[in-house]
Amino acid sequence: MKRRTAAALLITRGAGQKLEVFLAERSPELRFFGGYWALPGGTVDPSDFAAGGSENEPAAMRECARRELFEETGLLWGRLTSGRDAAQLAAVRRGMTEADAAAATPAPPSWEGLTADLTSASLREVARIETPPFAPVRYDTVFFHVPLEDCTNGEPEIWPGELMQGRFQRPADALEAWRRGDIYLVPPVVIMLEHLAAAPGVDEFATAIGETAAAYQNGRLHQVRFSPGIVLAPLKTPTLPPATTTNCYVVGNRELYVIDPGSPELKEQQRLDALLTELTANGGKVAGIVLTHHHPDHVGGVHALSQQRDLPVHGHPLTLSRLAPGFRRGRELEDGDTLALGDAPDGAPDWQLTAVHTPGHDRGHLAFRESRYGTAIVGDMLSTVSTIIIDPPEGHLATYLKSLERLAEEPITTLYPAHGPAVRNGQRLINQYTRHRRQRETALVKSLEEGGGTIATLLPKVYWDADPKLYPFATRSLLAGLEKLAEEGRARCDGDVWTMTEA
Repeated sequence: MKRRTAAALLITRGAGQKLEVFLAERSPELRFFGGYWALPGGTVDPSDFAAGGSENEPAAMRECARRELFEETGLLWGRLTSGRDAAQLAAVRRGMTEADAAAATPAPPSWEGLTADLTSASLREVARIETPPFAPVRYDTVFFHVPLEDCTNGEPEIWPGELMQGRFQRPADALEAWRRGDIYLVPPVVIMLEHLAAAPGVDEFATAIGETAAAYQNGRLHQVRFSPGIVLAPLKTPTLPPATTTNCYVVGNRELYVIDPGSPELKEQQRLDALLTELTANGGKVAGIVLTHHHPDHVGGVHALSQQRDLPVHGHPLTLSRLAPGFRRGRELEDGDTLALGDAPDGAPDWQLTAVHTPGHDRGHLAFRESRYGTAIVGDMLSTVSTIIIDPPEGHLATYLKSLERLAEEPITTLYPAHGPAVRNGQRLINQYTRHRRQRETALVKSLEEGGGTIATLLPKVYWDADPKLYPFATRSLLAGLEKLAEEGRARCDGDVWTMTEA
């Protein structure tokens, strides 16, 4: 898991009820939050430490913030001690963006000269928040407040590239557009906007968001929302590497369902319970627990939560039958069954979850499609941190591929996996998984055509890109691939040696 330090810029204009925040739309082609609206900003560059002193992280973070402010919006923080006209400033900014596109470091000398012309005006840090441990890259982000009135020059201007466009919006208006499904917001920005909308002024906002950030550092679960009405709560579980957590989801607005409370650890169960208390503070209620399947990293906290809050547990009949006694049994869910969620976050009625039976990884596996925004919670059908292991005899590759095809037929927007962050274009990820499985099968067929061998000798040829530490898991998926070919009459096993069948 990688960690990166970054600065984000909360650019505001106005005050009180007229306060507006500048949001920028990220290019849909970007791998990280492509198509989402976010705050301008970026990661720390070595040149930022050079400007701020190698041992002075606060100064380096402020330098990063000033550099990103100018590079992404054209705004300058502080006052120039010597004159530069608009054309000169544009030329400096153009040089920075071109160098950034070429991944050149340190920053261009023209920027170093420009920053030397600035007086020492201190940016205000309002919060520091680190991505929870569910993503392959964790961002340790410092949020700086940038009042437009204190900037040297004009209005922010987005040059199309990594960012597509930008605009000022009242926090409440941006949140309402998000709830309607008109825009996507980066999860930390949702939290920022909610705090801004609730606070009478920036000072009160800074106090509130600072307290929230401190609570996160002390173990409180973030309200991670990639779309309205779904909170992603990564809990530490005994899962398979490279993942270390399993995503528990809390779905609903006033009527909440907890999907896959998987952690058997008391501390993690307590964190989840505190999150549920937080989410029901305004009169909502937790209606039940829902399971995607029976694997330990998905059901480890089921009994504790069911008993503590007297909650029914809903799932596929195979899943419920495999749980040990000691929980309140709820509905058996089959393909097409629904769970009512009441009104959606934007007030739309008849909001519901629909179960989609997706066996292959597990015979009782269910995915759940949500009706208002077209999102899907897919359990272990897909992952955004690794591939999915198909482990015979429970796992069956041909069945799994059919389940992927079934999901591909669903009009999915945001896709929520059990491991890793959500993705905005669910269909794209499904297609990537299908293509990856085909490529793996092609490699397997080629190895068999070249003489075949035992699973041990085939493994490094077919899974040439796998970490040897993960070979025990890759072995199971390799066996699933061989069994699929055997079922199709394309491969056979003599003793422990696998070969292609004769035409």
